[in-house]
Amino acid sequence: MSANTRAVAGQLAEHPGARPGAALLDAIEYRFRLRAEGPQPQTIDGRQLGHGLPRRRIVLPELSAILMHPSCGAAAQDAVWRFLVSQARTGAERWVVGAVGVALPGLRHRAYLLSKLSSGDLHAALVEAFLKALHKVDIDQPGIVNALLNAAFSGARAALREQEPAASGEANFAPGSALPPAPYGHPDLLLARAVRLGVLTAAEADLIGGTYLEDVSVTDYAARTGLPRWGVYKRRTAAVERLVAAIRAGDLSDPTADVIAEATLRTAPEATPGDR
Repeated sequence: MSANTRAVAGQLAEHPGARPGAALLDAIEYRFRLRAEGPQPQTIDGRQLGHGLPRRRIVLPELSAILMHPSCGAAAQDAVWRFLVSQARTGAERWVVGAVGVALPGLRHRAYLLSKLSSGDLHAALVEAFLKALHKVDIDQPGIVNALLNAAFSGARAALREQEPAASGEANFAPGSALPPAPYGHPDLLLARAVRLGVLTAAEADLIGGTYLEDVSVTDYAARTGLPRWGVYKRRTAAVERLVAAIRAGDLSDPTADVIAEATLRTAPEATPGDR
């Protein structure tokens, strides 16, 4: 894996919620979406780009969903990708990371196709080839994102083929695999969304995350925070009740996840290796 790929993986995957050994695209998607829940998420200005994009600041995961929606035209897609590629070429790591994150639905689709043809670390090969394509793609031509993804697929296929053992007269195809489940419903993302929407305070989210997700006992949490144990129990119970009520009411649903998941899962089974 190149230094650029390691930097992207490090920026997006180094979080306790990312499972050790998880596939690279899974780890990148988790971290990409978690960053968007923070107080200063990375955005683009839809008013400046035009072409029917929402006339406001758009966080990058939402932007990815907008680009996947059938109502988004080719002109809008090219305007967005012309901007993302130009920003990535400045060398700003946040924009390199942002470009990879916005491209994740397409990268997952290419990973599905690649799994029919190759074995090895498909995700790392795709990300590395995609990063190289960011510096080579012609942004003055239409179809920028397709050119990027096709270059990533071709580059990854070539790199993986070089790593495969010499063929012994038989085709050496990897078994097909289904798309891995996207971590849209990860508990950390849900808690972050609850804080952003005012359902929980940051302290309450830390309490729930620590005692339910990180195996910290209530006694240890009380000692760490200087609160009485009964008070911690009481606060956690009240916070959990509000969280459950918000979930049941649909207040914490993520509309961008549904768009991306539907588009990705719809296109992948329909595609064949000959479509590349």
